[in-house]
Amino acid sequence: MAKIGFIGLGIMGSHMARNLIKGGHSLVVNGKFPVPEDLQKLTTVVADSTAVAQASDIVILMVPDTPDVQKVLFADDGVAKGLSAGKLVIDMSSISPIETQEFAKQINALGCDYLDAPVSGGEVGAREATLTIMVGGPEKSFEIAKPLFDLMGKNISLIGENGAGQTTKVANQIIVALNIEAVAEALLFAARSGADPERVRKALMGGFASSRILEVHGERMTKRTFDPGFRIELHQKDLNLAIDGARKLGIALPHTASAQQLFSVCAANGGKAWDHSAMIRALEIMANFEITESKKA
Repeated sequence: MAKIGFIGLGIMGSHMARNLIKGGHSLVVNGKFPVPEDLQKLTTVVADSTAVAQASDIVILMVPDTPDVQKVLFADDGVAKGLSAGKLVIDMSSISPIETQEFAKQINALGCDYLDAPVSGGEVGAREATLTIMVGGPEKSFEIAKPLFDLMGKNISLIGENGAGQTTKVANQIIVALNIEAVAEALLFAARSGADPERVRKALMGGFASSRILEVHGERMTKRTFDPGFRIELHQKDLNLAIDGARKLGIALPHTASAQQLFSVCAANGGKAWDHSAMIRALEIMANFEITESKKA
């Protein structure tokens, strides 16, 4: 079994680490970052990211944003300082495709391979090992990492060279955001018309409008369960990548921009840490109507 370094034991990363341990792997983690109590007992905790890389064959990152990846990799106590030729770095964060390509070049220059392997599926997917994993990088490295990905996810695809995984994740986040917006608008319309939004949601699950977003996030909207999940501020970060990329490509993404504006309304009203299904709160604020009010009518 591989000796794996894992950096980033947050909401999703901690579940992913547990699934690797269940698969029989030994994990080394960075003690400078919070380590859940159960994982403190199940892993080897070392001083910093350099020590993680020194003690591991494969280093996995699962941190929030592009600057976080850069710091973990290239700070004075970063992963790069602890790498030796032949090791593999796998970034499972969701970050800039362009910056990913630069990070890969710097890691390659040390004689190591690099995979970008962002994930989709949220906390539930991380916990249940059903994540979708979108990979960019060399095929030989993908084959080495595939048994690890199989312990964390179900739908695993090598898309292309470095950066392709991150590009796919940005596309995924566009689709997810626009689907959340569609479900939120539909439930608001139904509730304001006097229908019970939960009954509407269940009825729509049997038709062509059925989707995973309607199933999971629609229920969050009707039950008002907006604990993350996947935080609005993180989805905002991903949509910024989409909008910035679109500007560089000279294309328009009008509905991506509108979804970002709705997230911004939530953030302005104290909701940057809400689950992204809480986008409906922005529509409710503009309508001066909460969908649960339909049950009071």
